[in-house]
Amino acid sequence: MFADQRSKRVIFVAHCILNQNAKIDRCAHYPGAIRELASYLIGSDLGIVQLPCPELLALGLDRQADPGLPSTVESEDTRVASRMSEEDAAGVCRRIANDVVQQIQEYVRNGFEAAGVLGINGSPTCGVETNWRDGDEAPGPGVFVSCLQERLRLAGISIQFRGIKARESQQAVMAAGEFAKTHSR
Repeated sequence: MFADQRSKRVIFVAHCILNQNAKIDRCAHYPGAIRELASYLIGSDLGIVQLPCPELLALGLDRQADPGLPSTVESEDTRVASRMSEEDAAGVCRRIANDVVQQIQEYVRNGFEAAGVLGINGSPTCGVETNWRDGDEAPGPGVFVSCLQERLRLAGISIQFRGIKARESQQAVMAAGEFAKTHSR
């Protein structure tokens, strides 16, 4: 089955890696995708699965910001972190996590390799090694990544997670390179 040119290797990436337009105001570092990382991934022969953006789905593109209130990136990250911990938004994270686990299971069942998950460190939802909490970057995964890791654990699936920073494109490429090299056939 699948006797064609596909690599049968996929990587799952946070939505904003390929679409910076989904970021909160003043947090997009590129007009579209994180160029260097996207170019590397395309050249790596890994299939690229873009994860949905939990914040966009739960809070909207403007993250339900009050345009009448002055804000900073830090205050908005803190507000979004708080909102994403609320039950409705956490439910969105659980639903997305269940869908992603189903996709991973389908790939694995058909002999594909799920090479890893790339998240965005410092994100309240998609952070891997760090998230945003109480006005500052804090250790630990964000709301969505935590939920996804738990759902994968319950499904008995082991997959590596790495967090990157959009501003640190060369480190991001190196993180993706670890998946491409470590998991090559």
